[in-house]
Amino acid sequence: MALEKDKNGENQVGRRAVLEKIASAVFASLVAPAVLSETAEAATEQEQPLPQLPELPPPQPNEDLLIRMMRDLQRALKKPMEQRRWVMVIDLRKCVGCNACTIACIAENKLPPSVVYRPVLQEEFGKYPNVSKRFLPRPCMHCDNPPCTPVCPVKATWKRPDGIVVIDYEACIGCRYCITACPYGARSFDFGDYYTEDTPEIAPIEKAPSFEYHEAWERKGHESPIGNARKCHFCLHRIERGLLPQCVTTCIGRATYFGDANDPESLVSELISKPNVMRLKEELGAEPKVYYLI
Repeated sequence: MALEKDKNGENQVGRRAVLEKIASAVFASLVAPAVLSETAEAATEQEQPLPQLPELPPPQPNEDLLIRMMRDLQRALKKPMEQRRWVMVIDLRKCVGCNACTIACIAENKLPPSVVYRPVLQEEFGKYPNVSKRFLPRPCMHCDNPPCTPVCPVKATWKRPDGIVVIDYEACIGCRYCITACPYGARSFDFGDYYTEDTPEIAPIEKAPSFEYHEAWERKGHESPIGNARKCHFCLHRIERGLLPQCVTTCIGRATYFGDANDPESLVSELISKPNVMRLKEELGAEPKVYYLI
C-alpha cells in the first residue's frame, strides 16, 4: 500500500492506493471470501509437526512459576489443537507498571512506532497527596466471539480451533474495519513508520525480519505487514515451540500467566477459578480469554 506524507510529515495512505484497495475489497467481498475461508480452515486443521521442545528439569516442590507454565504448555501441545484453550491471566495486584512486557513485545515482534500489541494502561485514584495508581496491561483478548472477524470483507482474520485470533497479512487489504470493530482497541495499523526514519539512515535492526505466524516478515517497500492491521497473537510462533509468550517471561513481578484452560492441572485453570477474577467488558458478550486478578 502506497504511503504519502501529510503537511505534518506523518505517513498517510495515498488516495490512489485507497481507491485501489477499495476496488479490491469489493471484488474480494463478492468472490474471494469463500476461497479464503476454505484456505484458512484448511490451514488451521493441518497441524505442523511438533518441533523439539525445550528440556525441563524434573518437577520439584515450589518450583518457579515459569517452569511450571512451560510444563503445562508442553503438556497442552501434545493434544490436538481443538482440545486446547489458550488463556492469559494478569494479576493486577502484582503489576508495577514497569512496561517491561510492552518493550519485550516490541523487541520480539520488531514492532514499528505505529503498532503496539501490549500497552499498559494507567488509572489514578485519590487526590493529592493521597494518590495511588493501578496499571492494566491490555493485550488482544482473543475473544471466543470476536467482533473483529465477521467485519473483515476478505476473511483475512479468524479464530483458530485453539481460540487464538489471527490475521493473514497477505490477505489483509488494510481497510481497518477490524480496528474499528474491536471494543478493546487491541488492533493497530502498520503505516510503514520507522523509529529512525528522520536520521541519515534507518537502523538495520528496524528492518530485521519479524517471525510472526512462523514466517519471516521483512520490512521493505510497501509489502506486508506494512499496510496491514496487526495485533497480539499470544506469541504463536513461540508457544507452538514450547516457549511462553515473551511478555510472560519478561514480567519482573510474575504478574502474567499463560496456559491451557482445558487442562484442570494447569496453573491458569487454578487462577481463573478464584473469586477475585474479572474480564473487561463482559457485558458485550465477546467472551474474552484474558482474565484479571483484582
